[in-house]
Amino acid sequence: MKLSQLLEAFPEYQGIKNDTQVTGLHYDSRKIEPDNIFVAIRGHKTDGHNYISQAIENGACAVVAESESNIQSKAIWIRVANSRQALANLANKYFGNPSNKLCLIGITGTNGKTTTAYLVENILKANGLSTGVISTIDYRYHDRAFPNPLTTPESLDLQRILHEMTSNGITHVVMEVSSHSLALDRVMGCAYDVVVFTNLSQDHLDFHETMNDYWHCKQCLFGPPYISQKQHAHAVINCDNKFGLALYPKVQIPQILIGTHETNDVSCQDPKISLSGMSGSIETPKGPVSLKSFLTGQHNLQNILCATGVGIALEIPIADISSGISQTSCIPGRLERLTAFSDRFVFVDYAHTPDALENVIQCILQFKTRRLITVFGCGGDRDRGKRPLMGKVASSLSDLCIVTSDNPRSEPPEAIIHDICKGINSDALYKIEIDRKKAIEMAIHESCSGDVVLIAGKGHETYQILKDRTIEFDDRACALSVR
Repeated sequence: MKLSQLLEAFPEYQGIKNDTQVTGLHYDSRKIEPDNIFVAIRGHKTDGHNYISQAIENGACAVVAESESNIQSKAIWIRVANSRQALANLANKYFGNPSNKLCLIGITGTNGKTTTAYLVENILKANGLSTGVISTIDYRYHDRAFPNPLTTPESLDLQRILHEMTSNGITHVVMEVSSHSLALDRVMGCAYDVVVFTNLSQDHLDFHETMNDYWHCKQCLFGPPYISQKQHAHAVINCDNKFGLALYPKVQIPQILIGTHETNDVSCQDPKISLSGMSGSIETPKGPVSLKSFLTGQHNLQNILCATGVGIALEIPIADISSGISQTSCIPGRLERLTAFSDRFVFVDYAHTPDALENVIQCILQFKTRRLITVFGCGGDRDRGKRPLMGKVASSLSDLCIVTSDNPRSEPPEAIIHDICKGINSDALYKIEIDRKKAIEMAIHESCSGDVVLIAGKGHETYQILKDRTIEFDDRACALSVR
């Protein structure tokens, strides 16, 4: 694509005549090659504006930045008010507006995004649709999976992935939409056919500062420009959550309200839930959907109802919705049972918010016959306000808590644990073990036949982020190594 064509994304630069054939677009100066465009964006730890000289030395034909040029160069300098928005607009144009060629489903909420994405993926596949997924765990299509370092990739990477999927015959894409991606304009340029709200509870207040800011950010997905470009766009909203009840009156497109109460469009009353799964009947505007699932817990029932709502919005046959739900079994790191422990229950779960931890523990409490031992911690350089809340939840509902490290990053693990312990009940039984491997070993050695061990916080993750390095670490592998 010619540089002059890409500059059409910026009205004030449309008069520039330049026939340079742009060979690439990057926000990392190290990746710049001759006739690439470099977009300088401000990150959490570094600022791309500090690397403009390197990008020009590497051959950038144009630089997009928020500052004035003070560098003598042949490269065209494009000054913008917001370089993140500029990157999103350029990426969308460079890759040919890929979301307009897809049926795009966006799922947002504090908890349940990944599970709901898996469920929707299987419902679409049951209908014979060629489906891709962009999730916290990975991005995948055609039985191929690729690492995804962010829940929602940077706009350039996201548009590249969507383009890659359309080029390989994918017609439907299910993606998790994080609050960070909305605040940082990563999903700008995406046109959604269905947007889903799972729930909202405290998280990410290190980034958003207040719950009101966090809530406002989530709401953005349900308004222009994300839902105004597709003619038949729908919203699926969980009304079992108080924020869902507050959201639906504000949404201006057709909605499918889901929840356990019969007044919702999609509902399920009195399902049979056990540790091995759930069954029942889901009521929908298109008729009842037979519910048979390997997933368990009230929180997963809400995820199933959200996915069913997506199926109804896309006019997927009832039988295929039911089939997709039943085909969704174990989701990596989501109440994942390690069956090697045959005489006791050992679960690994991604729960890293107070609400998620309470949900998963309440699910286990319905079925436990003996003790519950919970291993958990809180991430460093993240929302400090949730630390005592998680301490309170775990100590109130567990027979024994083992407080440990969970991606401490630049913070001393002892300081994080101190914050957690402020919320632990005075009469609770708990232990502290900073080393996460030793904490997991301690929990399993403490457990007896019939006990439940819950290892919470990291789920599918295969690393531990320390102050000066990232090491390989997998809760599942660690637990399975205990003898």
